[in-house]
Amino acid sequence: MSSYHEPVDELTKEDRDYSRALNSLKEEIEAIDWYQQRVATTTDPELKKIVEHNRDEEIEHAVMVLEWLRRNMPGWDEEMRTYLFSTKPITELEDDEEEDGNSDLGIGKLK
Repeated sequence: MSSYHEPVDELTKEDRDYSRALNSLKEEIEAIDWYQQRVATTTDPELKKIVEHNRDEEIEHAVMVLEWLRRNMPGWDEEMRTYLFSTKPITELEDDEEEDGNSDLGIGKLK
């Protein structure tokens, strides 16, 4: 079963690759959630370590796909540069970008 919402023959090769990457990311995130729930509920210490390892492997896979998206799909690099690896409150980061004159329109705040 296809996960395409538009006719596949109307999508470019790049669009199909983006879809593959995005679907892979969804699958990895879902697996992380499942493993995390198992980590939280298992009572056997050895099994807990195994499941933690499995969860961490899925995190690695998700991050690898994110990096591919950053390098290849328009928009990801700019957004990641705005929101990742900062200690400021997440909801204030976009405002900081606009105040610095880096808004998409290049005209600063409109207030």
